[in-house]
Amino acid sequence: MDPDTTAGWQSGATVINSAGAQIGLWKSNKLLTDEMEIQALAQQITPRYTELSGQVAVVTGAAQGIGQGIAVRLAREGMRVVIADKNEDLLASTAAEMRQVGATVLEFLGDVSQPAVIKQLFLHTTEVFETVHLLVNNAADIERKRFLDEPEAMLEIQLANNVRGPYLCSAEAAHIMRAAAGGSIIHISSVGALRAHHRGLPYDATKGAINAMTRAMAIDLAEHNIRVNAVGPGVTRTHRAPPEDHPKTQEINARIPLHRFGTVADIGALVAFLASPEASYITGQIIYVDGGITAQLSPAGQEL
Repeated sequence: MDPDTTAGWQSGATVINSAGAQIGLWKSNKLLTDEMEIQALAQQITPRYTELSGQVAVVTGAAQGIGQGIAVRLAREGMRVVIADKNEDLLASTAAEMRQVGATVLEFLGDVSQPAVIKQLFLHTTEVFETVHLLVNNAADIERKRFLDEPEAMLEIQLANNVRGPYLCSAEAAHIMRAAAGGSIIHISSVGALRAHHRGLPYDATKGAINAMTRAMAIDLAEHNIRVNAVGPGVTRTHRAPPEDHPKTQEINARIPLHRFGTVADIGALVAFLASPEASYITGQIIYVDGGITAQLSPAGQEL
């Protein structure tokens, strides 16, 4: 979920982010890795791109949230999906539950902010599936601070997770795709790359780098028939969101032109489209899935 929606919230349970910090998790909101949630998500998806069937996708940060939703969507399209994450329990749970709904899944446990781990991810993938058709760079550290409160260590962590990781994953994937005469790379960006969050650093800066990286990679890799695009989620309902009947949810909905949170299915649908031949003339683009947040100058009732 885009991190501004949980800023300052607390609850009785906790989850650990990639920086090792605790962030709130609502007691009443189940993780998407619950078996029934994955089954329900898979059942609501209608496969649309038959050309993707049998192709190989690598999705980082795929054990929960948006990454998991993307992985489920691609699996429903018939793709063989490599799900990479550093949370061992959630990774194993997600892989098992995806298999129960008929997915062909290969799990990879590791921290994709580390260059050696990235090399192992793609080596393992090609050993099992021989090639890579699609890479989705979703893994990221999403903690945000005020600029004057930002410790240097947090900047280093986010540069490693949010910039270096996607950059090096893309390089590994692109070498494989070039040999196979093409492929697709999709970065997961954020509305914070275009419109600054209040209390948005260094996260927003790293997502701005993702947008620049998307355009530069698209131009550089076009001659190899490798398309590069980015998806920028807005407020998205994941395990970090408050319950739908919580007053905070209603407050946030009122600031969104479409008056609702996005879903992981919304994000997965765009990723599947961008990976498909239907998007064969689209490259270098950042597309926001945000209910209209980035289009408005000010929320309804707060006109300038």
